[in-house]
Amino acid sequence: MEGCKSGMEAATVAAPPMQTSESNEISIIISPRAANSKIMPFELANDGNIGSQSHANPAEPSDARATHWHCWNKGFPEIKPIPLIKKNLNQHKLLLLQVIAEFLGTFILIFTVLSTIIMDEQHDGVESLLGIATSAGLAMTVLVLSPIHISGCHLNPAISISMAIFGHLPLAHLLPYMTAQILGSTAASFITKGIYHPVNLGIATIPKVGTVEAFFLEFITTFVVLFIITALATDPHAAKELIAVAVGATIMMNALVAGPSTGASMNPARTIGPAIATGKYTQIWVYMVATPLGAIAGTGAYVVVKL
Repeated sequence: MEGCKSGMEAATVAAPPMQTSESNEISIIISPRAANSKIMPFELANDGNIGSQSHANPAEPSDARATHWHCWNKGFPEIKPIPLIKKNLNQHKLLLLQVIAEFLGTFILIFTVLSTIIMDEQHDGVESLLGIATSAGLAMTVLVLSPIHISGCHLNPAISISMAIFGHLPLAHLLPYMTAQILGSTAASFITKGIYHPVNLGIATIPKVGTVEAFFLEFITTFVVLFIITALATDPHAAKELIAVAVGATIMMNALVAGPSTGASMNPARTIGPAIATGKYTQIWVYMVATPLGAIAGTGAYVVVKL
């Protein structure tokens, strides 16, 4: 055991609580299945070297094998909670970083979706509904894997509203988040329009069904998105490793369901940005009302049924 201990220390795993409005430190959750785990960033601090350890010999006695395995297992990299945003970072600067992350994330998401739609229109349906839905789902997947540790990766005013109502986002952050998301969408819409010069400006979300049908489609699809997000991002018992794939798959699924009927917005910023860029505001109220209500209902439904 003396040789086993040399050059390595047993890893201590801690699961600090998620950031609250009283603290400006973003902590790292090491074990995604820990009792109090939340979606937060992580970083490995490799203080050990596993290369020097060898596997146990099957011919060894069971006690020797157990001792050997205990020693070998200690060689894994030590995992420590490391704050990515230091305590001396004031609240205003922290909020600024989060707002910038929301702006950039929303910009990337909307630019990707609109570019795919325009390519489909300009090249005789080469992308197809499946291609557009896949593009939206993939964009959401990679974005969830990127700035989620900074801002939570909302990219959607409906999500921010729902998270604020249920205590997962400080109320003081709601307006800055929503402003950044709408500005990111608007910037992406104008840049997309300037690059591609679309003929029919089909990037705006305009219902192709009746008002009631459009309202309930947007309500239900947004409900589904927030039910999934709330389950995976806020429940400590959920499989955090799957959140990016699950959210991306949900967006893709909903785009296939509602894309031909309403454009499958599920996001007020997705509707407002292209509407400003194209000057088309047809039945925009449907998207402004149905999506926040669906988001609130989706989060509320999971809060009611969770264990």
